Amino acid sequence: MTETVWRQSVLNGRHRELGSKLEESWNNMAIPQHYATCPDEETVAVRTRAGLIDVSALKIIHVTGKDALAFLNALVTADLAKVPAGRSMIASIVNDDGGLIDDVLVYVDGPETFRLSHGGGALEEALPVVAKGFDVSYQRDDDVHILSLQGPKALDILAPHTPMDLKALPYFGHGKTTLFGVPVSLARGGYSAERGYEVFCAAKDAVALWDQILEAGKPFGAMAVSWDCLDIVRVEGALLFFPFDMPHADTTPWEVLMDWSVDLNKPSFRGKEALIRRKGTERTHQAGMEVLAATAVTPGAKILRDGVEVGVVNSVTYSRYLMKSLALVSLKPEATALGTALTVADGAARLEANVVRTPFYDPMRLRTHPLDERD
Repeated sequence: MTETVWRQSVLNGRHRELGSKLEESWNNMAIPQHYATCPDEETVAVRTRAGLIDVSALKIIHVTGKDALAFLNALVTADLAKVPAGRSMIASIVNDDGGLIDDVLVYVDGPETFRLSHGGGALEEALPVVAKGFDVSYQRDDDVHILSLQGPKALDILAPHTPMDLKALPYFGHGKTTLFGVPVSLARGGYSAERGYEVFCAAKDAVALWDQILEAGKPFGAMAVSWDCLDIVRVEGALLFFPFDMPHADTTPWEVLMDWSVDLNKPSFRGKEALIRRKGTERTHQAGMEVLAATAVTPGAKILRDGVEVGVVNSVTYSRYLMKSLALVSLKPEATALGTALTVADGAARLEANVVRTPFYDPMRLRTHPLDERD
């Protein structure tokens, strides 16, 4: 596949100026996987200051109509009736066999107006299957661009330039406003395990907003950061990435410990009966592992316990910020106890490893969920 058939961000010129060759893609969009700057230094920026990431490769679907809520509740595993306008929720999407086919962040804009943000899964294939009989319409928005400012200084950088009270915006809160005088939707969240904000804007405004955010961030030490950095910070934060952290073709939410994304008390939804049937029959469970190695191990490497295979490595990074080789893994349930000694069979190497608590960084999630904001 050549770059010319991929979706393109209007920010590609900025990415090239920062050293990206835009040779890689995700979700059928060219992405700035690498910049000329060091991804470890970019990670320090996100952890201590702020980093700006172009995440326009996410796909946004607008769902509207008088049956929009009923339709979405038939599609996803969470109960969206519990989510008020101005808030959002992560939900799983499963097939008739209870296997994960996508995860989605659902933004509730109003009683009949929703936005779905999703990655590389099969959401769009599932929409027409579930939509039959519902008075609903859905349309992908290929114009929207998403600029994600992540880090402890993100609030200080953006707050002076919007009339929205960003400090009061809760995690997973969002709303329409302006930023630097430009109409946008601002959402609190991100994929970095830091306090952050995502700016949803029209393509025609994206370059100017990118430049203005970085200019406003200069006094705070903000910088543009690559997808290499995004990979590091999301693994440090133990944030799963569909489908890379779902090793079975029919991985269930139970096997990746996403029970919180499933509401079995709501009326029937696609795959509900299968999920009930498969609960308690998990082949593997999601876990975190530290490896005694000075580099990242290889995704797909087998994990052994006393010489017997008990799991597989999914997502990895060597975190220079934490000075640890980290892996998100799938293990047989009996091998997931904290402290369990394991061996990673990485090619010819045999590396010592241990099951540890996740997230690896900020285990109490105080950065994204400060104590004074908790119920």
